[in-house]
Amino acid sequence: MEGMKRPEAIVLSESALIPSNCLISPAPNQFTHEVTRPQAFYASRGTPSEPPAGRFDAGTKVVLLYYDGTDFCRVVDGGGRYVDTRFDGLRKLQTQ
Repeated sequence: MEGMKRPEAIVLSESALIPSNCLISPAPNQFTHEVTRPQAFYASRGTPSEPPAGRFDAGTKVVLLYYDGTDFCRVVDGGGRYVDTRFDGLRKLQTQ
């Protein structure tokens, strides 16, 4: 249409998707586990009932913070995202 201006497109930061109560600062720099396959993570606690807040790529390093034997666990990644993800998609890192 002539005379219409579109607003400039912007890309929001990940913090716009993850609630502030799901972020840890400073983020960890040492990790206990690695994500073995691309998999979703969830901002809500417990079994997710909402759409995923995002996805971990295979190879993402995380710190396992809580696991009670169910399908999901609580982790924090290098970006400080404190989220739930599937436990069976994690592999323990070798300690030296």
